[in-house]
Amino acid sequence: MDAERLVYPLMKHVVLGPPMRLAFRPRVTGLRNVPRGGPVILAANHLAFIDSFVLPLVVPRQVFFLGKNEYFTRPGRPGRAQAAFFRGVGAIAVDRSGGAAAEAALDASAAVLERGDVFAIHPEGTRSPDGRLYRGRTGVARLALRTGAPVVPVALLGTDRVQPPGRAVPKPGRIDVRIGAALDFSRRAETSVRAVTDEIIRSIQQLSGQDYVDEYARRGGSAGRPRD
Repeated sequence: MDAERLVYPLMKHVVLGPPMRLAFRPRVTGLRNVPRGGPVILAANHLAFIDSFVLPLVVPRQVFFLGKNEYFTRPGRPGRAQAAFFRGVGAIAVDRSGGAAAEAALDASAAVLERGDVFAIHPEGTRSPDGRLYRGRTGVARLALRTGAPVVPVALLGTDRVQPPGRAVPKPGRIDVRIGAALDFSRRAETSVRAVTDEIIRSIQQLSGQDYVDEYARRGGSAGRPRD
């Protein structure tokens, strides 16, 4: 086992996990809905930066997720250490420029599922600017239909309260994680990616109780008109 593979259990059980549990007192419901083995997609709403740390904290299996390419390209020794950290905690570099880069990210995500692991994704594509639930990007549907992996909807509640926009260090406070029943699209290959995405978003909304906005949330805190 190389050094990077040791990062995940070290962070979860020694460095970050204990203080996070103490600070956020996560209350989890529906954990039994996460399969103990085999591929699964965790599809969660996105309210704060720490969302990507909360899911690995409460799910027993290792969780892989996409990370901004910038996390992996910082120069020098600090940059190499940062890249090793993010790879070690399960992050997969993604270039947000679109096109071929988006397909490469989809391929990398599918590879996680094809080897039987857990992949987490925020269908909204970016953090909600105001706490509402925004229209889902279709990447989650493409991934589910391509791999046949079940999709488990997840609602994160309270992360925006402990880490509101502009706050780098979260403050203590209760976080709730609600995990819903798995959605199986393996026999629905003819279903459109938009219909699958919308069904996943509805399942998240039923768990979170958020108001829904039929627009894409844009990076930087605004919303845009629906577009496919």
